Amino acid sequence: MDNSTAKNLLQHVEPMAALSITHLTASTRQKLAADDLSVNAYPNEYGGFVYVGVPRYSVPTEADLAAIFDVAEQAGIVWLKFDSDAAGIDGLPIYEGESPIS
Repeated sequence: MDNSTAKNLLQHVEPMAALSITHLTASTRQKLAADDLSVNAYPNEYGGFVYVGVPRYSVPTEADLAAIFDVAEQAGIVWLKFDSDAAGIDGLPIYEGESPIS
């Protein structure tokens, strides 16, 4: 393959932010793990990927996730990667006292 293939691929890049799963309530974490969120999501054993879109594809019915979507849309983020090992984001609520994904 030549260099133009890599350049063509880069034209399809979508911004993603990795953030701590603790930014979601226990209820929303459970929904993510069960693939039962109100928006497009792809769970994994550490959290999962959630599609925001630009402009925002949909508004989550989960209030905690809706607030994160607001910030993500302002930042131009297309995908959210919730991960148990990712950093917390200053300014977003943390739900540490809640049960982790089970």
